[in-house]
Amino acid sequence: MAGMNYRDLIAWQKAMELTADVYGATRDYPVEERYGLRSQMRAAAVSIPCNVAEGQGRRSPGAFANHLSIAHGSIRELETQVLLSGMLGYLEQDVVDRLMSGASEVGRLVTALSASVKE
Repeated sequence: MAGMNYRDLIAWQKAMELTADVYGATRDYPVEERYGLRSQMRAAAVSIPCNVAEGQGRRSPGAFANHLSIAHGSIRELETQVLLSGMLGYLEQDVVDRLMSGASEVGRLVTALSASVKE
């Protein structure tokens, strides 16, 4: 990872795409969710690429692994919020499926990146 920029990491790139997708999917949430579920979903999504970038920038394998663990927790948080949004009728099932698929892909990439950092 030495010399690599966080923007070169596929996990970061896919996490950025997922974050943009979450922002688009939550654009039309009810007004009462502006500071509730919508805000929490956006924060969880933003946390994923931010922690990948910050961890890579720390230049320490241990710090990087820790930030990747935080990113993985944010993925699980986002998945829970997406499922709840579907249950509450805020998201159509196809959007839930798309976001869950994106989160799963990012999760696999973060897991693989974490394993490579620990080696």
